[in-house]
Amino acid sequence: MSVRHSILALLAEVPTHGYGLKTAFEESTAGTWPLNMGQVYTTLARLERDGLVRTAGTGEPDRQTWEITPEGKEALAAWFATPVDLDPPSRDELALKVLLAVAADIVDVDAILQAQRTATMERLQGYTGYLRDADPEDELPWVLILDSLILKAQAELAWIDRCEERLRVAKRTRP
Repeated sequence: MSVRHSILALLAEVPTHGYGLKTAFEESTAGTWPLNMGQVYTTLARLERDGLVRTAGTGEPDRQTWEITPEGKEALAAWFATPVDLDPPSRDELALKVLLAVAADIVDVDAILQAQRTATMERLQGYTGYLRDADPEDELPWVLILDSLILKAQAELAWIDRCEERLRVAKRTRP
């Protein structure tokens, strides 16, 4: 997640102060990713250093208001236009756990996969329940997040199935 570009996107809508950015970010992401105030101000300082934002006076007493610069708008447009690069892939703790368990050959990999399957199914059921109760018109960000979480959980279950099948094949072909 790019906090840098998220802040630029929020400032492209309206100049605001740091706490307003934190609040708007959390509302835009349906509260899925809390944002630390220290991270907001550190990011604003870097964006200002890079000429992408500037102070716009004070909107409220004791609060500095920030606005996006023309250079910031260009950087934001470039970010939106660039597909997200997943190469190299992010570290996946489950994949790492399974790979190390296979390599070590000292733990039951099937038990790891079964425990994960159970946990993922429980998460999937929770997400599906939340989605059933959500109003797509009033809670669109939340619905979009839930769609993403549901599809990722389904993909994880498919990967677990694939692992189990490959492990069965490997056990049959071992001398």
